[in-house]
Amino acid sequence: MKQKPVHPALQPYLEGKVILINKPFRWTSFDAVKKIRILTKVSKVGHAGTLDPLATGLLIVCTGKFTKKINEYMGMEKEYTGTFTLGATTPTYDLESNPENFKTTVDLTSEIIHAATQQFTGAIMQLPPMHSAIKKEGKRLYELARKGKDVVLEPRAVTIISFEILNIYLPLIEFKVVCSTGTYIRSLANDFGEALGTGAYLSSLCRTRIGSFYLKNALTPKEFEEQVQQLKHASEGETNS
Repeated sequence: MKQKPVHPALQPYLEGKVILINKPFRWTSFDAVKKIRILTKVSKVGHAGTLDPLATGLLIVCTGKFTKKINEYMGMEKEYTGTFTLGATTPTYDLESNPENFKTTVDLTSEIIHAATQQFTGAIMQLPPMHSAIKKEGKRLYELARKGKDVVLEPRAVTIISFEILNIYLPLIEFKVVCSTGTYIRSLANDFGEALGTGAYLSSLCRTRIGSFYLKNALTPKEFEEQVQQLKHASEGETNS
């Protein structure tokens, strides 16, 4: 992609910056990258770790020379908060598909739910969701799933550093998870529901931290747009003064 002229006030983005974005609900991670590319006119832009469209929260976007650090940022531990809905499953393990296989949750106690987290803490083997962007024989899993193809998935080693149940409002439970890169919270929801015998799916998810980068320091796309406009106006004001 050929680099077009960049506004003088936005030269730092061309040279290289790390931008913390609070990804909105229903946006893809690429939507956020595209927005930054359009606003800054910088062609070399990438993100460090995909968030599903239904997830919100911290997305690290790199421009210029900092795109070389994307793999480093992707390897950092992640922190998430969100909700699991117990008593049903979905084919995608989240609300991208409709709940099915309904079961009662009346026998679940706080003690049972809290105790079930222990088997998912530490180094575990996890099967990625069939509806995911992982490639199998050159094809993305979600592409194969949409075609109804049967694929044998291999479990992957991940580490759940901590798995806390914050609140219980059956069938909803609120959680916080700190985990290694490569962990699928959707798979954790499905496996957790299986362990409880009720089924579960991920009903909301927010990424709150990547390594030492925090969501509280991130900008919404709208806030980033306003910041870019302010930089341009300030630069033009100095030129005219």
